[in-house]
Amino acid sequence: MTNSRTNPKVDEFLSKAKKWKEEFEKLRTIILDCELTEDFKWMHPCYTYHNKNIVLIHGFKEYCALLFHKGVLLQDTDGILIQQTENVQAARQIRFTNVQEINELENILKAYIHEAIEVEKAGLKVDVNKNIELNIPEELQNKFDEIPALKIAFEALTPGRQRAYTLYFSQAKQSKTRESRVEKYVQKILDGKGLKD
Repeated sequence: MTNSRTNPKVDEFLSKAKKWKEEFEKLRTIILDCELTEDFKWMHPCYTYHNKNIVLIHGFKEYCALLFHKGVLLQDTDGILIQQTENVQAARQIRFTNVQEINELENILKAYIHEAIEVEKAGLKVDVNKNIELNIPEELQNKFDEIPALKIAFEALTPGRQRAYTLYFSQAKQSKTRESRVEKYVQKILDGKGLKD
């Protein structure tokens, strides 16, 4: 697909795709039919309306997906939107394991995309719960006790960065792994950087 509405970075992404290539290309065609602007953000094809993110294409080991940035605000009349993890508040996915599923859902996908555009046009906002209590893992608390400046630096991070660190540290099952993760990121926290900065 080569036209003035495609983004060369997405062309390159698709040319290098080893898995889900056919599915990505079909999703791209469907989305571009909905008059969105193609961009490349977070290392994935992202589609915007007046510079506002609407939908993103991404792939995983077991499935590929359309991710609606404000998916929680969509009606989901067909019951196909999935919350990726319990910590995701706004985004929702529609998952696929083959191109036939995408072909069968094409009209429904376009309807969801158009609804997502209408959500953006209406200026609707996701009411994000910013007061989620952070459960500081013991290993991080021990490091705070050992290096008081680390606690100060951590508390100076944005709530999202704090949450990302605590979730990442807490996901490890073994204390030794949690300790190792904390140790690895001490300097980044002291530098005021997020987990993925």
